[in-house]
Amino acid sequence: MSVSRRTGSKRLVGTAAAIAVAAGVFAAPAVAAPAERGGGHEATRQAMNAAVKDGVPGVVLQAKDRHGVWKATAGVGNLRTKQPRSTEDSFRAGSITKTFIATVLLQLEAEGRVSLDDTVDEWLPGVVRGNGHDGRRITLRQLLNHTSGIFSYTDDEQLQSDVFLPEGFFKNRYRTWTPNEIVKIAMGHRPEFAPGTDWGYSNTNYTIAGMVIKKVTGNSYGDEVRRRVIEPLGLHGTYMPGTDATVPRPSSRAYSQLAENTTGKIYDVTEMNPSVANAAGEIISNSGDLNRFYSALLRGRVLPAEQLAEMRTTVAAAAVDGRYGLGLIENELSCGVTVWGHSGGIHGSSSVAVTTADGKHSLAFNFNGDWSGDPVKVVEAEYCGTK
Repeated sequence: MSVSRRTGSKRLVGTAAAIAVAAGVFAAPAVAAPAERGGGHEATRQAMNAAVKDGVPGVVLQAKDRHGVWKATAGVGNLRTKQPRSTEDSFRAGSITKTFIATVLLQLEAEGRVSLDDTVDEWLPGVVRGNGHDGRRITLRQLLNHTSGIFSYTDDEQLQSDVFLPEGFFKNRYRTWTPNEIVKIAMGHRPEFAPGTDWGYSNTNYTIAGMVIKKVTGNSYGDEVRRRVIEPLGLHGTYMPGTDATVPRPSSRAYSQLAENTTGKIYDVTEMNPSVANAAGEIISNSGDLNRFYSALLRGRVLPAEQLAEMRTTVAAAAVDGRYGLGLIENELSCGVTVWGHSGGIHGSSSVAVTTADGKHSLAFNFNGDWSGDPVKVVEAEYCGTK
């Protein structure tokens, strides 16, 4: 799920809205890097090229399977200079952050420091309260699998104006948002449903989860993700930027229409303080690191077996055309292959990272635009050979 204004973007591989863009807006030809080893990715290459033709400025992708690693790019990383994307590009990965946050809480559970059946109020007394919200009735598990019913702060109209429309974005792009401020916005609305009675994607759930991590450990969620996941797995291109508005190089520019799809105007939104995304979506990573993370996770290298089983215990989630576990989405593709992972959208960036249940065939890619292209087709092409 994106932390963007697009409310229909909750599918695992559907973070980019399928909005038509006039032909010829991006005139640069699609350029694909040669495979490092192996082959058999022609359908994927064609799906990447199709995304660029549809209006995505550029794509960076890495696939890893039994044949080895395949890296490819298409389109450009800079609309002004026409510089191509790098296969090593760093990018904002949005809600892929959620899998990292869920992993930390599950590790804490394995250590006996917290139970996912604890209520939110046990750790954050009085924080989730108001307009029908009641943290005494919501468990940590319900935060992680989006069955809490808590209103998603990114659906608040004032926040959308402040963050996702041009005037608000350029006024507030360097503004720091605190977790308490974010939760207060959500508490100004009614819950979507009673806890445990339905499923509804809410970015507020993971902001609260990040606050719980700090309460349990005494450290920020970013520090705990670094110590527990990033450093042990050697994810050298992955980090939690906090309030840092920049993306480290190598990286491409990020572009958005800022909810003005009807005008076709494109804005460079590369620099922004990602604190508005918080524990729901601030992470920066690259395709290689995301493949390494999800493969290691599904292979049992990150969580004990009991906690991995909990993470993979899913509930029906129609909005993602699949099932949602604890920060992890299960999707069955058209050819019967099941993939596990997450998508992520944030200003100017749409990303997907998935792997098979055995962690042996992984795919991660990024569009450096957030208004066009169909990520579903890229995933289907890689695993099913269709485009």
